[in-house]
Amino acid sequence: MDFPHGIPVTSKKGIVCKLQKSLYGLKQSPRAWLGRFATSMKKFGDDHAEMQNLQKYLAYEFEMKSLGDLKYFLGIEVARCKHGIFLSQRKYILDLLAETGMLDYKPIDTPSEQNHKLGLYPNQVPTDKERYQRLVGKLIYLSYTRPDIAYAVSVVSQFMHSPSEDHMSAVMRILRYLKVTPGKGLMFCKNGHTYVEGYTDTDWAGSVTDRRSTSGSSAEAEYRGMAQGVCKLLWLRRLLRDLGFGPKKPMDLYCDNKAAIVHNPVQHDRTKHVEVDRHFVKEKLDAEIISFPFISSEYQLADVLTKAVSTTVFLNSLDKLGMRDIFAPT
Repeated sequence: MDFPHGIPVTSKKGIVCKLQKSLYGLKQSPRAWLGRFATSMKKFGDDHAEMQNLQKYLAYEFEMKSLGDLKYFLGIEVARCKHGIFLSQRKYILDLLAETGMLDYKPIDTPSEQNHKLGLYPNQVPTDKERYQRLVGKLIYLSYTRPDIAYAVSVVSQFMHSPSEDHMSAVMRILRYLKVTPGKGLMFCKNGHTYVEGYTDTDWAGSVTDRRSTSGSSAEAEYRGMAQGVCKLLWLRRLLRDLGFGPKKPMDLYCDNKAAIVHNPVQHDRTKHVEVDRHFVKEKLDAEIISFPFISSEYQLADVLTKAVSTTVFLNSLDKLGMRDIFAPT
């Protein structure tokens, strides 16, 4: 270990540096902190009636203090009520609209134009690349509490390396939509149960540039999407089990494509990756971990996350996605 700059180096043998307090940079630091914290907590006890004493103890032992209930963190606002927890980024949105000068623009009902033709074209007019990337980056962070803009943001983020005026117009449309309801966010309600339902959908050959999609046909694209949905549900199932709330019956993964549902007699083994997915999904179905009920496209909640839908479909899906606006006048 070298002496820090400014410390005179002596010729005496046996002179070492004494570490008073470790901060960052050591790989074992997080593990050491958690180990000491767990040992200290177990030694002190877990009686609910001693919460005040616990706070005083932690303040003395670890130089920390209680800041009360979480209200604001990294641009995310947190509100609690008897119905659940509400997450929004209202201030973040208003600051973004003020920064871009969009406060005076006319609002719009949907974040993306239906049947849009955004792509990379040889005659496109380039725009300010740095500004485009900065705006899209902020919208990506905003989509954590705004799933209603997730699809629109995923589209504009595909052109970060070569944005055009049309792409910038699509970004401005998202900002105009956000002006309608800047206080909209996610409401995590108390439903009285821990049952998990999933929705899966894909946009087959959705790219206007190269017509790429998940797989070779609409059914196979949906099928690969189902395999990804199963992975997400298995992760949630494992998490709930670790928390002591494991599902007691199969979790439903809704799909609006009958040809892709696993118990359909049609085999999807024309390509190796689809065959692997089929065996994986079939295994979970036989184990009664997952079930695949059919749902009509009219009630498919995943549509707003995979394609630009009509205003009616879009607005009807927001409430089902758990989106609320607690700042709206009653």
